[in-house]
Amino acid sequence: MNIVDSCGWLEYFFNQSNSDFFAPSLLDTAQLLVPSITIYEVSKRMLTLRAGPPVEEAVALMTKSKVVDLTPMQLLEASASAIRYKLAMADAIIWQTAEIHGATLYTQDLDLKGLPHVKFKLKNNPSRPARQNPPT
Repeated sequence: MNIVDSCGWLEYFFNQSNSDFFAPSLLDTAQLLVPSITIYEVSKRMLTLRAGPPVEEAVALMTKSKVVDLTPMQLLEASASAIRYKLAMADAIIWQTAEIHGATLYTQDLDLKGLPHVKFKLKNNPSRPARQNPPT
């Protein structure tokens, strides 16, 4: 199982420099889990930027895979992980979701680099033009 964090989805939707790193996991919808907080973060950023593909199309692509939430006890584990690894709330929830489901987390977020079961790729600065529509 795989999870791609919010920055990975945004890289993909905006066809940025690391989009090819995230694409294989994002397109393998049978093996992809999507933490619900990721949908919130991605849609908020897209609505703020008012650029790229329509946010409804992005959310439709995200929900082709299994969307997962954490139980209250799992959220407690995420809060402990946030303290232990000095993670922001969303990062802790996304990482804890990967841990609970035995998934690999794909990211370019430096705060997650080096954590167990994380595949990290450093963000490159050059950008490619944004896609008009997310691939289906």
